Formats: sequence, structure tokens, C-alpha cells
Amino acid sequence: MTQTLKKLNSGTVEISNAKLTSLRASLRGRLIDKEDAGYDEARALWNGMIDRHPGLVVCAKDTNDIRLTVNFARDNDLLLAVKGGGHQIAGHAVADSALLLDLSQMKGVHVDADAKIATVEPGCLLSDVDRETQLYGLAVPLGINSTTGIAGLTLGGGFGWITAKHGLTIDNLRSAQVVCADGEVRTASATENADLFWAIRGGGGNFGVVASFEFALHPIGPEVLSGLIVHPLADARALLQSYREICARAPDELTIWTVMRKAPPLPFIPEEWHGKEVLIFAACYAGDMKEGEKALQELRDLGSPIADVIGPHPYAGWQQAFDPLLTPGARNYWKSHDFLELPDKAIDILLKALGELPDPQCEVFIARVGGAMARVAEAATAFPQRKAHFVMNVHTRWADAAQDADCIAWARDLFAKTAAFSEGSAYVNFMPEDEAGRVGTAYGANMERLRRIKAKYDPRNLFQLNHNIAPAKAAQTAR
Repeated sequence: MTQTLKKLNSGTVEISNAKLTSLRASLRGRLIDKEDAGYDEARALWNGMIDRHPGLVVCAKDTNDIRLTVNFARDNDLLLAVKGGGHQIAGHAVADSALLLDLSQMKGVHVDADAKIATVEPGCLLSDVDRETQLYGLAVPLGINSTTGIAGLTLGGGFGWITAKHGLTIDNLRSAQVVCADGEVRTASATENADLFWAIRGGGGNFGVVASFEFALHPIGPEVLSGLIVHPLADARALLQSYREICARAPDELTIWTVMRKAPPLPFIPEEWHGKEVLIFAACYAGDMKEGEKALQELRDLGSPIADVIGPHPYAGWQQAFDPLLTPGARNYWKSHDFLELPDKAIDILLKALGELPDPQCEVFIARVGGAMARVAEAATAFPQRKAHFVMNVHTRWADAAQDADCIAWARDLFAKTAAFSEGSAYVNFMPEDEAGRVGTAYGANMERLRRIKAKYDPRNLFQLNHNIAPAKAAQTAR
């Protein structure tokens, strides 16, 4: 009996039952196929548009399982997919007829409260990390949807509510244990394999499989001043003009983002506004509550809000505030730009598009990132965009596959019409699958260095199911 799997670059290969039996006996976790319990769970991704069927799945339990799987894929010339939280919009974590390395059972979090360090396994979701660190009133800067996987978030950069105060997720990464393409487990840090450490801080899963992360932690919580302010979209032009001015002078402790969409049926939004277009300010102050009240007053004084629910909230709860609007299983397609400014012409284009939403779940999200993350040199990590800027994410989300064409076309049209105002950079975690040609733009001046490091650690491009960085050719590598 054999198993047919895709080869690394083209074609298929037959894997004998003897090889599979040997691999299965070596694992602490499980080796499963399409007929086994847990297969559909292992291949499921957050984005419901992605429905792929790997040939085999290794449900890893520890670093040695990762190493065995990487060695098996390399030695048998197999296409290898790696899944952590499975949240990435592009869906690269699963491929048809590939060998899938599923890390979702590796959920350990160890907190050293005295040293303010957390050691985190790659299958953790953000909620797993927050739950453990908040037991000690500590946190690492993470994203805003708690079902996101820590591995993908970190390897792509990672920004959220406390980024202005404490930097990107990668700015708080002290070290990582990386299983490389040769099967070796290497420590990546400022003092060990420093080139690998530089590359994994923004370079995605191109350089190996991270078996554990070590993060610096910061005191925060258990409560923060946070919440939402809801306005009619009809007032959005003036509100966004004021928003950009408030952001320009906000202290590092204050983060304010905007979401524009049709109002969901949340209990604090009056029923007569449900389903109508609104602008929502989402704000968090990572510091003293009284100082936060002062810092937020100007924002709260704007316009005539439909609802204002700014107040003390548990930090871990605030980290999950957007989860009900981002549940797994819906169909999702994103397009994203980085804007250094938010000019009136761009605002007008946005507002016109928001009057033509293709589905009530679709939205445009604008995040202001700056502060501590902008005080890091562009060449210090693979993540290159270190200027304070606005991130626009055109987030199309819908349930019916019959709407695919309309929703995707709407997102692409808005993306194209706002391109003239873009810095040209991109956040790789927001890039859909059809933006392979944009990878070079995303990394800018850091791209060639990334390609040389890729050639050193993964010359055959074993780790290619990602926003891929092709290894440099031998002549370039020798430079």
C-alpha cells in the first residue's frame, strides 16, 4: 500500500507503507489521512474560501515531531505545508495532496513573571497567550483578533493595541527555536544565528518552522481604558479629518483605529441603527486611567455619537472585542495599503465605496501604527515599514459563494482607486493569495538580504507555501 503526495516542485511521488509506518512509530503525535478522525479539523482554516485536502497530516506534539516531519518531507521531496493557527488570509497553511504539519496541539505557554518573559509554543492562539500572561498582569503586543495564531502573527510582524507603547510583536521577540530545512534545531537570537533571527522577524515562514518563541512581557492590565464610539457614516469625512490630527499628537499609550461598515446588532447600538452605515472609533489607552480619560476626551467630544462605550475593560476581554465579527468559516478577501497620510481625496474615495458595500459584513478598517515601532530602524528587522503610518485593510467578508465575484471586485476596485496615496509597502499578514507579485514590494530594500539568508537556510525552498521569498542564486549568496 502506498500514499500519493505532491512533490516539492512538480509531479507526485508514491510513499510506501513501510515509510509511513516508520514515521508513525517515531512520532509522539499522530500521522493521519483522509479517512482518520481529526482530518477535517486539521485542514480547516479561518478563511472559509479555502477548502483544501492534504494527502497526509502530522499532528505534532513537540519539537522532535516537527524535526521528523521536516526530515521526512525533505528526504522524500514532498510539498510541505505548515499550519499554526490557520488564520492567514491567503490560506497558505494547507495545500492539496501535500504533507501538512499541523502545530495546533502545541499550545504550551510558560510565564516567568520575575524575568517578564513568556515562552510560547507555535500552536497557540493569541487568546492562549493573553490568558496566561494576564494572570501576572503582563502582556506581549499582539493582534486584535484572539483566534489568530501566534506563529503567523509574529513571523509577519504583528501589531495591535499596545504597539505604539511597546513595539511590534517581533520587537518583543527575544529568541526562537527554529527547525531548519536540514532538520537542525537552531536558536535564533541577537547572539546566536543572528541572520536567521533578523529574517524571521517579518520574513514569514520562509526560513524554517518555529518550535517555540521567547517574548519580552510588559506590565498591563488587568484593566485598560478602552471601548468603541459609534457615529453615523454621514459624518465620517469631518470625523476622519479630526482623527488624523488626533493621531498625529497622541501619546504612545493611546491607540485609535477606525472601522467603517454597516452597524452590527450589538446591544449598545440602538436598534434603529442596526444595518445602517456607521463609522466606529476603537480606542485603547495603555496607561493610567485618569491620564487616559484626558487623552481620550478630544476624540469623545467629536460629533454626535450614536453610542460611546469607552470605559475600564479587562485587557484580555478587550483583546477579544472584535472576535464576534471575525468568527471562523466565513468567506474572506482582503486588500491593503499603507498610507503615510490620510488625505481628503483618499477619504472621499473610501466613503464613496462604503456607500456601495457588497455585503453587510464587509468593512474598511484603518489602523494608525507608530510610536515605539517607528523608532526602530528599517534595516533592524525583515519587517521594513517603520514610519508612522495608517494601514488600510479593505476587508470583504460574506457567506454565499455566489457573491465571490462581486465582493472580490469591490475590494480590488477600492484598492486600485486608493493606490495613488499608498506608500507602496504592504503588511504581509494582510496579503491575499493572489498577491505573489507584491512580495518584493512588501520587503523593499530588505528583500535581497532575505533572499541570501533564504539561500543559506533553505536553498531548495522546502518552505515555499507562504508569501514566498525565493532563495538567491549562488553568485548572489557569495556576496
